[in-house]
Amino acid sequence: MGDRPTQVQGTHDRQPPAAPADRFGQPKGLWVLAGTELWDRISFHGMQAMLVLYMAGELLKPGRIEKVAGFTQYRAAVEAVTGPLTDQGIATQTFGLYMALLTFFPLIGGWIGDRWTSRRAAVTMGALLMTGGHFALAFDETFLPALLLLILGAGLLRGNLKAQVKSLYAEGDRRLADAFQVYSFVVNFGAFIAPIVTGIVAKYYGWHAGFAVAGFGMLIGLFVYLFGSRHLPADQAKRVAMQRGTLTATEKRNVIGLFMMWPVSLCFWTAQAQIWNVYNLWVRDHVNLRLGSFEVPVPWMQSLDGLAPALFIPLVVWYWRQQAKRGTEPDIFTKMGIGCVIFALGVLWLAAAPAVSNADGRAPLLWPVMFHLISNLGAVYFSPVMLALYASRAPAAWRGTMLGIEALAASAASLLSGYMGGWYEFMSPTRFWTINAAIVGGAGLAVLVLRGPLARYFGPEQELPEPDGATLPA
Repeated sequence: MGDRPTQVQGTHDRQPPAAPADRFGQPKGLWVLAGTELWDRISFHGMQAMLVLYMAGELLKPGRIEKVAGFTQYRAAVEAVTGPLTDQGIATQTFGLYMALLTFFPLIGGWIGDRWTSRRAAVTMGALLMTGGHFALAFDETFLPALLLLILGAGLLRGNLKAQVKSLYAEGDRRLADAFQVYSFVVNFGAFIAPIVTGIVAKYYGWHAGFAVAGFGMLIGLFVYLFGSRHLPADQAKRVAMQRGTLTATEKRNVIGLFMMWPVSLCFWTAQAQIWNVYNLWVRDHVNLRLGSFEVPVPWMQSLDGLAPALFIPLVVWYWRQQAKRGTEPDIFTKMGIGCVIFALGVLWLAAAPAVSNADGRAPLLWPVMFHLISNLGAVYFSPVMLALYASRAPAAWRGTMLGIEALAASAASLLSGYMGGWYEFMSPTRFWTINAAIVGGAGLAVLVLRGPLARYFGPEQELPEPDGATLPA
C-alpha cells in the first residue's frame, strides 16, 4: 500500500500562484515537488521492504549485533516494556516502533515548517537527514543512529513537501485536483519500483548495497528539489496561527463522531502494518519464490502494494459512478465496512496457505500475489473514504488537527503491530493471520451493522473526493 497522507496543522499566509501552466497543463513547480516526492518514496519503500528481513536474517546474529552502537542499551529499554524478546521479536518490535515514529513525526515537522523555519528549509534539511540515514544503514555500527536520522528527516520533509502544492495555484483553480492525482501516481509508482530495485541489489550485492541505493535515491530527490526550487513560490515570513473559535453544536457532534470512528481506523491499520512487518518473514519462510532457475527476492512482493491500487482505483471509481447512476451507490459507512471485510478476506487468504502448500510447507507464488489484489481492493474501499469523512466533517478551524489525529491511527497501529509481531514465532502462521483478520474484519462488520445509526448521527452526506493513491497506506 502506498503511504499515509501527511496532514499538517497551521498554514502560511496565502502565497501568490506560480507562473501559468507551462508543462503538461501544470506549473513547473508541481513537477519539482512530484519529482522530489518520487525519489523520497523510492528510497523509503525500498528500505522498508528490506529492513525487517535484514534485522532478522543478518544484523541480529552473533558476531554482528555486537558491532551496533547502543544496541544493548536499546534492547534493554524495549524489553523493560515488552518483556524478554527473541531476535525475531526484537526485529519486529523495532520495525513497528520505527514505523510508528515515522508516521507521527510529519505532524511535528509540519508545525516546525509552518512556525519556526520555512517549508523550503524544512524540506531541504529533511532530505539531507534522510540521505545521511540511508547511507548510515550501510554500516552495522550506525544502525540505530541511521533510523533516528530517517525518522527526523521524514518528519521535516513529508510534513512540508506536499503542503507546498496548494501554494502553486490560485483560489478556485480546478487544476489543483489534477495536481494531487499526479501525486497519487508518484506515490504508487515509487512504492512499485523501489522494492524491485533495492531487492535485486540486496540479493546480488548484499543488504548494505541495497540501503546505499536507497540513499542515492534520496540524494537525487534533494538535487531535484534544490535545482527546481526557483519554480516554487517564495516562502512567506509571516505565519498564521491556527484558527480558534467556538464550535457550533453540529461541529461538536461531528468531532465526537470522528473520535468514535478512530478505533475503526486503528483496527484497519493494525492489520495493514503487519503486511509491512511480519508478512516479509512469512513470505521468506512459507512461499515458493522460485520461477524456474530464478528466485524472486522477498522485497519484490511489496511492490505489488504500489501496483494494485493503481489498477483498482479507476475501476472502483467507475463502478461507484455506475452505481450512482442506478441509485445503488453505497453510503460512506457501507463502503468502509465493505473495505475492512474485503481486507480481512485477504488476510484469511494468507491463513489458508497451508491448504495449497507443498511438502516443504511453501505456498505457490500466486498465493501472495492474490493476497495483494484482494487486500488492496479492500484498502481502496476503506482508506480514502475514511480520510474523506474526516476532511469533510471536521470543523474548518480544526481540520488539520482532526486529520492529524486520524493519521495517528497508523502510528498507533505500527506500535501495536510491533508488539503483536512478537507472537508470530510462537504460533502457527494460520493462527497469527486469523487473529489479524478478525481484528480488521470485526471492525468492518461493526461498521456495517451500525451504518444506519452512524448515517443518522452524521446527517446527510456531503460531497466527498474520489479515492486517489495519495490517500493509501505506505
